[in-house]
Amino acid sequence: MSKNHLNMRRAYIAFGANLSNPRETLMMAVTALGEAGIVIDNLSSLWISPAWPVGSDAPEYTNAVIAVRTERDAPVLMQNLLDIETRLGRVRSARNAPRVIDLDLIDYDGQVLDDPICTLPHPRMTERAFVLMPLEEVAPHWVHPGGSTLKALLAKLDLSQTRVSSIRPT
Repeated sequence: MSKNHLNMRRAYIAFGANLSNPRETLMMAVTALGEAGIVIDNLSSLWISPAWPVGSDAPEYTNAVIAVRTERDAPVLMQNLLDIETRLGRVRSARNAPRVIDLDLIDYDGQVLDDPICTLPHPRMTERAFVLMPLEEVAPHWVHPGGSTLKALLAKLDLSQTRVSSIRPT
């Protein structure tokens, strides 16, 4: 085992998109992560959820979670995600606006971090079934750094609006 392999950390990245072709954009993001030297270990199924806020007339979101390994520290990884978003056409406008892609670093090796570029774990992940359900698929035994299991977090949410897509990405 190489020294570099020993320095790798586990991270989970949430993907969401509701413009253009979300499935294609997800695969482009996965490819970009791999090209950047980030090791992709697992990719969830695609999950569909209503646009936020609920009741808006924006298109539904396609969501997924990607399990990765990397030597980069969390802020550098987050900057990589922001760069990939820009490269794939993300334009930041109003909060909760429809988007071509959104890549969120939701967990980085269980770290708790409040950095100008990223907060870990992601501060709103526990409120989002469209993050927790695909996370459960790729990391069923994951535990929030605050101590809550995925099962306990999911029990607090309305899961009825989030559903798995019939198409699994390849």
